[in-house]
Amino acid sequence: MFLSRDSGRRVWRLAVASCTVFFVAAPALAQRSELAQVAPVFVTAARSPQSVEQLVADVTIVDADEIARSGAQSLAELLQRHAGLEIVMNGGPASTSGVFIRGANRNQTLLLVDGMRVSSASVGAPSLEAVPLDQIDRIEILRGPASSLYGADAIGGVIQVFTRRPGDALRAGANAGYGTYDTRTGAAHVGGAIGALRLTLGAGGRRSDGFNATTQEAAFFFNPDRDGYRSDDASANATLTFAPGHELSFNALRNRLVAQIDVDPVFDDRTRTTLSTWQVQSRNALRDGWTSRVSIGEGTDDSTSIGGFGNAFFSTRQRQYAWQNDLVLPRGALTLAVERREESVEQDAGFAVTRRNTNAVTGVWQLQHEGHALQANLRHDRSDQYGGRTTGAFAWGWQFAPEWRVVASYGTAFKPPSFNDLYFPGFSNPGLRPETARNVEAGLHWTRRSGDRSIELRAVAWHNRVRDLIVFQCDADFACLPQNVADATLEGVTLGATAAWGQSTLRASLDLQSPEDDASGALLPRRARQHGAVALLQRVGPVDLGVELVASSHRFDDAANLRRLAGYALVNLTAQWVLAHGVTLFARADNVLDRGYALAYGFATPGAQVFAGMRWQMP
Repeated sequence: MFLSRDSGRRVWRLAVASCTVFFVAAPALAQRSELAQVAPVFVTAARSPQSVEQLVADVTIVDADEIARSGAQSLAELLQRHAGLEIVMNGGPASTSGVFIRGANRNQTLLLVDGMRVSSASVGAPSLEAVPLDQIDRIEILRGPASSLYGADAIGGVIQVFTRRPGDALRAGANAGYGTYDTRTGAAHVGGAIGALRLTLGAGGRRSDGFNATTQEAAFFFNPDRDGYRSDDASANATLTFAPGHELSFNALRNRLVAQIDVDPVFDDRTRTTLSTWQVQSRNALRDGWTSRVSIGEGTDDSTSIGGFGNAFFSTRQRQYAWQNDLVLPRGALTLAVERREESVEQDAGFAVTRRNTNAVTGVWQLQHEGHALQANLRHDRSDQYGGRTTGAFAWGWQFAPEWRVVASYGTAFKPPSFNDLYFPGFSNPGLRPETARNVEAGLHWTRRSGDRSIELRAVAWHNRVRDLIVFQCDADFACLPQNVADATLEGVTLGATAAWGQSTLRASLDLQSPEDDASGALLPRRARQHGAVALLQRVGPVDLGVELVASSHRFDDAANLRRLAGYALVNLTAQWVLAHGVTLFARADNVLDRGYALAYGFATPGAQVFAGMRWQMP
């Protein structure tokens, strides 16, 4: 299934050939299959709701049902099963985790929680491991540069997490589970309406003895003990409708994660991460075709490392203000937004500068006309630290036949240096410039629906040139400082299929990519040339049975491509049985063939494991 290392040109030739076979075979496949209707979905790839017919971006939605069925232990594990995404984990579910979208660096992915940024301004990357799955209602994955929508950091794409929203009816639910490594979980939520006020509250927790996070390859950092973790989370959402078309809302999320790590061979090292967000928003329909949203909120990422070699503390605060206006025009729709972000860092390393402020203005124009869909974005960010940056994007989609749709886009993005890069004593460079990117992509979609029959095939090709990458360089005296010296080209093709027939559902994706350093031609660290996933879900009466395959070709752990990480293929099984009165029993078996594999050199991954439990949802 997976190919050996080859040049970028060969990857592209293979990708083009695959696309040709993929779509030539599509009509025949549909004629042989009896498939169920696929419902339309809604996304926010333009900072405002869109139907799937309006969509011109490469977006995936992961809803609450899919999250529950997945049985994933962490956000990174859940994301790994989706097209265009690879992950890295320094151990188990609570270890430092990252995601590569289309081969971009982990710090080039923007993470939003209910619209709030929560990444660490010190290391410049989000703490995926601290996002609690049991408080998530849905996840939207936007692939491709998106700085023209959201500003800094979105070179690879955006992952936006939405917590539960309150409804009018009384709703409640709870779940509990137990599995390998003495893993215990529990969560509950309740919500409803009291007059004009709608409210939902949720809380959860997770405990695990874990497994040894490092391998003997880690040498000095190896400690043959179990590295367990515990987390406690809570969320609250409230909406007050004080007049028709006018509402005031509040949402908050907090999770405290304590994870054991291996640093000192003897001491019980651990990291305590607290991730939180809150936001107050006023949404007002000022007149027909004009909706205004004013919001203020804050995202925080606090991290304390406690170990035998001493403690370290880093805290990031990102206060965010926004005023967005959505306007319906005689020709299309226009979104205008003004934003301000105030970043501050507290730490014990002695940074010379601990604050920076960024003001931004954004415009998004959309138009649908006779089968064509257009979207144009333009944004200007002005920082008191790195100056002004203007980014833009233009996307076009065309439904040129009932079953066929083509999309194409061009966009730019940037990522400023982190506070660590700029000010960490002895290992920083205050003269660093922001990294920049220019991306072009095109996609082809084929969909057929007839009664209860439906199938969708898609192919997306992208070419993203990233400039002024920040890397560490050492001189003859072994003084190492970050420099803007590297360039990279990220290119590839994603093939995907979604089908359903009778009581069966199939989803598959394959990424053929070439994320390379321009100077050396080497693969970027921890990224594969081929990776993909296949999942089949079969309903038998009240029971849902699933099998999935997640696979990747080999990768390298270093920039010189000398330390090889072998490819892997993992088989996972799922089952859930719907009983009466809203009760569901579920079970999951991961890596059932007990394959050994590595996502990062010197760090362990779990072997075969099982997890089972019960969910209850008020009927």
